[in-house]
Amino acid sequence: MKIRLAPILAHPWLAAAIVMGLTIASIIPIKTGFRMETNLDSYMPENHPAFSFSDEAEERFQIKDGILIALEHPVSIFNTGSLKKMVDIESELRSIPELRDTRIQSLHTGDNILGTEEGLDVRPFFTDPPETEEEAFRIGELAYSNPMIRGRLISEDGRSALIVVELPDSGFSKELYQQVTDLAAAYEGPENVYVAGRPIVEGTLAELGPKDMARMGPLVLIAIALVLLLILRKFSRVLTTLFIVVASTLWSFALMSLLGIPLYSVSIMLPVMLVAIGVAYAIHLYGQVDQHRKDHPEEQAAQAIEQAALVIGPPSLYAALTTVAGFIALLTSSVYPVKYFGLFTAFGVAVSWLLTMTLAPAMLMITERKTKPRTAADAMNEPERLGKTERFGERFADGVSRNRFAVYAATAVVIALSLVGVSRVWINSSFLSNFEKDSAIVKTDAFVNRYFGGTSTVNIILDSNEYDAFKNPDVLRLIDSMQESVESRAMVGDSFSLATYLKQMNYAMNAEREEFRTIPDSAELTAQYLLLYEMSGDPDNLWKVVDPDFMNANVTVQLKSDDSRTIGEALEAVEPFRAQFGEYGIAVNFAGSGYKALVFSDLILSGQLSSLLLSVAIVFLLTTVLFRSIVLGAISTIPVLISMAVNFGIMGLLNVPLTTSTALISSIAVGIGVDYAIHFISHYRQRLRDTGDETDAARYSMSLTGKAVLLNAVTVISGFMVMVFSVFPPNRQVGLLVSLNMLVAFISTVTIMFLVLRKSSRSL
Repeated sequence: MKIRLAPILAHPWLAAAIVMGLTIASIIPIKTGFRMETNLDSYMPENHPAFSFSDEAEERFQIKDGILIALEHPVSIFNTGSLKKMVDIESELRSIPELRDTRIQSLHTGDNILGTEEGLDVRPFFTDPPETEEEAFRIGELAYSNPMIRGRLISEDGRSALIVVELPDSGFSKELYQQVTDLAAAYEGPENVYVAGRPIVEGTLAELGPKDMARMGPLVLIAIALVLLLILRKFSRVLTTLFIVVASTLWSFALMSLLGIPLYSVSIMLPVMLVAIGVAYAIHLYGQVDQHRKDHPEEQAAQAIEQAALVIGPPSLYAALTTVAGFIALLTSSVYPVKYFGLFTAFGVAVSWLLTMTLAPAMLMITERKTKPRTAADAMNEPERLGKTERFGERFADGVSRNRFAVYAATAVVIALSLVGVSRVWINSSFLSNFEKDSAIVKTDAFVNRYFGGTSTVNIILDSNEYDAFKNPDVLRLIDSMQESVESRAMVGDSFSLATYLKQMNYAMNAEREEFRTIPDSAELTAQYLLLYEMSGDPDNLWKVVDPDFMNANVTVQLKSDDSRTIGEALEAVEPFRAQFGEYGIAVNFAGSGYKALVFSDLILSGQLSSLLLSVAIVFLLTTVLFRSIVLGAISTIPVLISMAVNFGIMGLLNVPLTTSTALISSIAVGIGVDYAIHFISHYRQRLRDTGDETDAARYSMSLTGKAVLLNAVTVISGFMVMVFSVFPPNRQVGLLVSLNMLVAFISTVTIMFLVLRKSSRSL
């Protein structure tokens, strides 16, 4: 492959103007169509059977995530001031247009099922705020004696109460998030007012995400600029390189906006990725230009630049293609954020390479055209430091070759330890894991989980083909038994179903005697209770746990954590009942945001495996084509495979879960890490062909290419290490793990891969 730069070198100002114009134009779609997507449902494939069923069940039973507003009083929430505040908050919530018609649950609106001489009486615990402390105390007694309320809408210690606001059909906007949080803050004192729930978590993420990206971008540019100044030692080259990576980032975001793709939480890392990766191509180009001018001091700038491009073009292109392949492989994932991250990062990497091979030469012509050609005497007067660097590389090559058995043994130990860690890797789709443990959102969530049923939910959907199936006492008792089993799990806070309603009705209709807090004995009695409830209460509440034909039922399980382990344990408790329900012709399925999160975790794992296999396969094929050798294609994957093993091993040993963020790491490592192998193998083989001396080829490659690869690794690591300043823990984990991957890939390239390459010299 030959790269012809004559037109660009002849008209460098025109080339620079075209790139600048396109970059400025890219800002327009970013300004007009950019948006942050934090709704977890939007992360998932709509046609997946589990999500399709869940969506249908959510529509059938009006299952919606809720905004949770908790009031905590230092002594007791059952006082006139706190209960009035509860009513006032609800009134203000209703004044927000989006919430005017939505369902709000609290002591003020919740069902208090009582038995009377006429039958059932279903009413709120109070309608108007109590005027005396005695009235407030009486409300507390009623609420505390009702297990449908205690632990769900009031805390066991009586100091806290909960207001649950269902999400409106229009969704949860940034403006609504701000209105709700501002409203809660206005009612602070003497009560503490907490706002929690998945919508609030999503809203907080939407607020912090763009801010974090805006902060990380300049930081990574500063870090890379400092490293580039040390490496390139020319301010014009540093500015050109920085412009290239900024332009590639802007073009990627512009394409994202034009295609209507939103910004996901993992997309926040895209600028860091493109800046850290993109500078490598420029470093190699500038290095080759300088090397060529050193070897051919008599040549003019244009000739030196074009000849350097001819030499660096093929390995640079294949290095870019392998990086693109690593990201394109993420398209195999079913998880939208991962899929789109791979697509647009691949596009950005391609743009970085293209601009490096076009704009960078043009800028060299503009800024260094008048540089006087170097003479042979200049070349002989290189600073002594270059000689020291080359001699160190030669000594290092000799040392690695001499201690090859120690290198083999160390590699084997590292791989063995990594495999131990790999077996411990676990998956987590928790949204809360995006935040610091001491952040306000996590503390608020912890408070609600400590004193109430929980902020996360899973829905157990029971489907029968038989009319009135869920009036059968045996079926209802089975539901009750299942709830008891699920609630026995440590992280399950509460559950709610038709059985819960009927036990309270039976208790109320039998003079509130505790021994009657059971399922009614007959289907006929159950039917009577339900009819009385429909006449006295709000039947819409009933249709959230059963359909009007009593053929389908919904059991809501509240969880005290949104991590995948907790959700999985809750669902495991249901499995033993599947066969028992089957005896009644009832199918057991799951729905709700918690269940979707669990399926989401499985998709992360399956997508990770498929993308890794595909990326390694593509890298092998590309390097095999580049080197025209299956042996060299296989050798080039050695650093990649070792860095992958170490990555997952460290994750397992340090209990770092696989998330939508960390799932990207290995594909990133595959794409970037193989660059080192490509450049090293290319120079080694060329030197071996030129001299026929294996030892000379080893020393030459280690002293020159090894240095270039080291500088490349240092630059990339510097960019990714900036991510430790992110406000999101997963992003920090990605920064550290990718940096570790790059370090391992570099060390593997100049040690174990180097030894295998020397061993295979005869086949080259």
